[in-house]
Amino acid sequence: MTDERTAAQSQPPVAAATRTGRRLGYLDWLRGAAVLVMVEAHVFDAWTRPEDKGGPVYGWLMMLGGMGAPLFLFLAGVAVSLAAASHARRGVPLREASRRVRGRGWQIFGYAFLLRLQSFVLGGFHAPVSLLKVDVLNIMGPSIVATAALWSLALTRRRRAALLAAAGALVALATPPIRGTPWIAWLPDPLEWYVRPSAGHTNFTLFPWGGFVLAGGVLGLGLEGASGRWSAARVQGAILLTGGGLLAGCWWASLQPSLYESAGFWTSSPAFFGLRVGLLLLAVAGSWAWSARPWRHPARTSPLEVLGIGSLFVYWVHLELVYGIFGLPLRARQPIERTAVAFLVLCGLMYGLLALWNRSRPARTRFWETLITRDLRTS
Repeated sequence: MTDERTAAQSQPPVAAATRTGRRLGYLDWLRGAAVLVMVEAHVFDAWTRPEDKGGPVYGWLMMLGGMGAPLFLFLAGVAVSLAAASHARRGVPLREASRRVRGRGWQIFGYAFLLRLQSFVLGGFHAPVSLLKVDVLNIMGPSIVATAALWSLALTRRRRAALLAAAGALVALATPPIRGTPWIAWLPDPLEWYVRPSAGHTNFTLFPWGGFVLAGGVLGLGLEGASGRWSAARVQGAILLTGGGLLAGCWWASLQPSLYESAGFWTSSPAFFGLRVGLLLLAVAGSWAWSARPWRHPARTSPLEVLGIGSLFVYWVHLELVYGIFGLPLRARQPIERTAVAFLVLCGLMYGLLALWNRSRPARTRFWETLITRDLRTS
């Protein structure tokens, strides 16, 4: 369960790989559910007292929290394919469409260091090496760049899907030998942290976490390509069957003798990677089914959709509230029941802050437009 505990200490974030194109409400809803999982994992990890962390309730909560990171990365990959296809439909050349999405990936990568800088300053300039710590944004950004680059290498949807699927499988299969090879030690430490886990310096690595973005890219191609030929129910039925088949196949594979000399099931096993991808596909189909329920008000936006669209804001703010100086009075001092109450309160607070942030958007836009215009006049 090592990766589950690791993931819980730095869950993800980010609404989408791009803001371009038609939004799929059920994916925003699912991303909002991932936001709650993320906040749950962080709150219970940071605020629960040590003597309560040995019980089964805490263990199950951390296992649930461990699905947050794969879900965010997976949905970022879905957004890559949908965004690139949206650009292409408007007549943008493939390379340019890929370049625009890659730009979003580099932007997210920059956010990772900006967030670390904020924590470094608010933390009293303690431990400068923390500025280079590898978190989920550090992995998400380059993985989006790689997925968008691979997307542009093929001219048909099927070839793109095959290329992305092969790349995702390669990342999963290469994880055990890469983590065990002595050659990685020759890399400078800050680069090695992107490839192989290092206690205190990395919460995520490109192998296998980047593979979830590639897998999401495959699903994005399916969602984009099937819209004109199949009904939504058939598409989601295919996703459900694929997820169930992958889940069953990888579960069977996990029970067989390992092909690797050293591969822990909960850390680097390709079977565990495939199991989680299967669960993610089932979650996508389930979120669509819930969003398509007949009694849902068609014009009403779910609070989870709001959280999903603003997930980067929630991620950014709640990290400082939970792990930063604002959460110090609660750090590792709460019984698990009181932590549960604190989790609910924090979720309500984050939703309120997000609503205020969204409501202030017109004013913020006018401020920056005025500032830019004034600078142009004086230059």
